Amino acid sequence: MDAQDSELNGNLNPFKIFRREILPLLADLRLAIALLLIIAICSISGTVIEQGESIAFYQENYPEKPALFGFLTWKVILLLELDHVYRTWWFLSILILFGASLTACTFTRQLPALKSAKRWKFYNKKQQFENLTLSAEIETASLDSLEKILQKKGYQTSKESDKLYGRKGIIGKVGPIIVHASMLIILAGSIIGSITGFIGQEIVPTGETFQVQNIVDAGIFAESQIPKNWSVRVNRFWIDYTPEGTIDQFYSDLSVLDKSGEEVDRKTIFVNQPMRYHGVTMYQADWGISAVKVRINKSPVFQLPMAKLDTAGGGRIWGTWIPTKPDLSEGVSLLAKDLQGTVLIYNATGKLVASVREGMSTKVNGVTLFVDKIIGSTGIQIKADPGIPIVYLGFGLLMLSVLMSYVSHSQIWAWQQSEQLYIGGKTNRASVAFEREMLEILDRLESDRNISVEEQILPDFGEGIKPNEN
Repeated sequence: MDAQDSELNGNLNPFKIFRREILPLLADLRLAIALLLIIAICSISGTVIEQGESIAFYQENYPEKPALFGFLTWKVILLLELDHVYRTWWFLSILILFGASLTACTFTRQLPALKSAKRWKFYNKKQQFENLTLSAEIETASLDSLEKILQKKGYQTSKESDKLYGRKGIIGKVGPIIVHASMLIILAGSIIGSITGFIGQEIVPTGETFQVQNIVDAGIFAESQIPKNWSVRVNRFWIDYTPEGTIDQFYSDLSVLDKSGEEVDRKTIFVNQPMRYHGVTMYQADWGISAVKVRINKSPVFQLPMAKLDTAGGGRIWGTWIPTKPDLSEGVSLLAKDLQGTVLIYNATGKLVASVREGMSTKVNGVTLFVDKIIGSTGIQIKADPGIPIVYLGFGLLMLSVLMSYVSHSQIWAWQQSEQLYIGGKTNRASVAFEREMLEILDRLESDRNISVEEQILPDFGEGIKPNEN
């Protein structure tokens, strides 16, 4: 009974169960391919479906009737957390499982294959040579000559009495291991970025200072990455226009300020040219009109905020209402669509009464209205992803390891049996090139053998005497 209990306890050993049941399953190539396919599909969904938007955005763009593709609605998106795919628990779990599969494959297949390739092994049976891809039998050839030929061709050799083994391209066996390691590094960087990174959006008028507060997407440990001891001032925002009046480029002149308000860094950013500071990247992402500065008659300059109007897809227009009487009983509406300096003025009945540029004035409702300046606001996307350097490192190693994997691992064996020299070899790729190399080696052996025979025969005829050709 005790023996049975001991055997049962041995069968239930967690380590043995992991080694015999779970580890082979993780190392299965089919599982790795399936996980890679799932990751690709999830990544595509995260690219197609807008990430980090508001519920109202998804309700408007993914209504229940009609549902996109017959099933994709805003409720499905929120239920499956497709609005932030790369930070979901299930996507991170798939990445971790794929990493475990790569690790298992590395330790159960790649490392043992490398260990086997580094071992010196000799053949001493005719059948072993016949089983090789390329093999030959040569009479009166020398192992020493073969060893010298192989060494000249870059082979590492080892000789043991009547046996010889040569190999080259062992780095080709290291390549797949580094491929797996680089993919694991990429996965680690992705996971670190997902749980510690964040994305924020800020719309800031020219001259204002802001700290990152409007976070639209963040990992569970992103709090430590959000800057708290420095702020950013928008010194100036402007837009360059083409001669046709279309937008050419956006520009934001930004200054990073420390706690005391001192400038510690400054840069003008534009599309595809961000500013980076302490691991945080600031991109030029959007723009708007925040306010207008006006005067009425001889009044001081006062600044009125401008709001974006709902045009039902008819373009972007900002507007404000300007009182023309002290009791606010009468006024005009002022509209602007860009920062080129032209504004449109409408009366209370909605009739266009004037078109004015910055620095100009017009008569309206019995007063003189001066439009001094239209103040733009810049849309800054703030992003932090601590995993990016790790991902870049992984991709760099991946490119290097792919090149290493293309190096052929070639092996050549030889066995001296009496007057016969058995020689054979195999390679894991570039078979045609290896076959040519084998033929060159055999030709060189044949040439060396003939030279050796002549050296043995010629001395028998005496110095300066040649054999009689008759």
